[in-house]
Amino acid sequence: MIEVSDKVWEFAELGLQEFKSAALIADTLEEYGFEVNRKVAGMPTAFVASYGNGEPVIGIMGEYDALPGLSQKPVTHEEPIKEGAPGHGCGHNIHGVSGMAAAIAVKTVMEKDGIDGTVKFFGCPAEENYSGKMFMVRDGLFDDVDAALSHHPGAMNWAGVGSSLAVNSVKFHFHGFSTHAAASPDRGRSALDAVELMNAGVNYMREHVVQEARIHYVIEKGGMQPNVVPAYARTWFYVRAPEREQVDHIYDWVLKIADGADLMARTTHEVEFLEGTYNVLPNKKLSEIVTANMRDIGAPEYTDEEMKFAKELSDTISKEEKRAALRQTKRPGWEDLMDVLMDRSIPDPWDEGMVMPGSTDVADVSWVTPTMEFNTATWVLGIPGHSWQNVALNGMSIGHKSLIFSAKVIAASALDLITKPGLLEKAHEEFEERKHGREYEPAVPDDLKPPLETAKEAAEAAR
Repeated sequence: MIEVSDKVWEFAELGLQEFKSAALIADTLEEYGFEVNRKVAGMPTAFVASYGNGEPVIGIMGEYDALPGLSQKPVTHEEPIKEGAPGHGCGHNIHGVSGMAAAIAVKTVMEKDGIDGTVKFFGCPAEENYSGKMFMVRDGLFDDVDAALSHHPGAMNWAGVGSSLAVNSVKFHFHGFSTHAAASPDRGRSALDAVELMNAGVNYMREHVVQEARIHYVIEKGGMQPNVVPAYARTWFYVRAPEREQVDHIYDWVLKIADGADLMARTTHEVEFLEGTYNVLPNKKLSEIVTANMRDIGAPEYTDEEMKFAKELSDTISKEEKRAALRQTKRPGWEDLMDVLMDRSIPDPWDEGMVMPGSTDVADVSWVTPTMEFNTATWVLGIPGHSWQNVALNGMSIGHKSLIFSAKVIAASALDLITKPGLLEKAHEEFEERKHGREYEPAVPDDLKPPLETAKEAAEAAR
């Protein structure tokens, strides 16, 4: 298990380019007797590994994509393995392998004890940038799953019941006419003008949307030099809100603003829809099962050497930064954690009704089956996510201990759901209650394909 995780950490492949990582995890599952269906949902690095027959069907998810520019050795000072190369700053080397190991453990117990049911491991690429699960859910791969479990490295051991922001990711390509910007500006039509007018319109819109909404953009292309009226310009938007229908409302408004920019700048444009994910539908019953198993198994203990490593990493941030990070969790009694390096406590979830200020493709799975993605302490308290410090932790013994702990928790929780039908029934009752009669409709068009060429170009640029 540790060897596979460390290999994935070394591979550090970006989304939709995780060829070595996906193959290693899929091959390992195949060696342990799983039937593996590769290249699913139009993604060469997505797969489903299955064992067993009949119901219930328990899904276990695993991710393995890295982040650009975060190459780092497992040391307590910033030192890239290769300058500018990718690294596992979000711990997906642990994410994918914890699920893999748990699936193997569940299969072993099912065989030994003659337990009926099916366990499926979902190899999920590109969580960080292209929302691979979005395509897998749209294509029906989770339709027969009775419950789904997942683990993500974090700074605390807990199974949250909060939600997330739904999101649309979209690019606007504007087209005009080039002319000499000084000699004949009257004959040009500036695509950059249209981009700037659109962005200005969206900024005025901000006052009139729900306050929890988040709208971010960048100008990717804005022309080549000032004396040429830009014939082409491109802007990239994320539109986020706590509920899917709120995103749809704001997004429709953004589309109209883009049309208005064309009227003002006399340009044309196309819309390139990249992704659309839902807000997480939490499940308290699954949280209770996972929390109970975390407590039964017990959080890892750390050696003096590991604590020294953690202390040296903690010293790379200020007290003020740590205080701000802990306050942001809104965990009751967070002040008591100021002098804690690695959090070994296992609290009850405190985030019912809260919405985390981010998005995840796990949310789409949570709308088609009861789903729980929990955290285990892998990172030093206060260290920011997607950082070189976390890359270091994910590739050494502290990360290994989180990996083993989380794999045990997933396996125990999956076996509870398989062998105790009443638990699954209660999880489904809560699932239906939280939907309030709403049904999942994919936010992405049926003809939208995973952006394989875009991903290839991004990976080549990051090498």
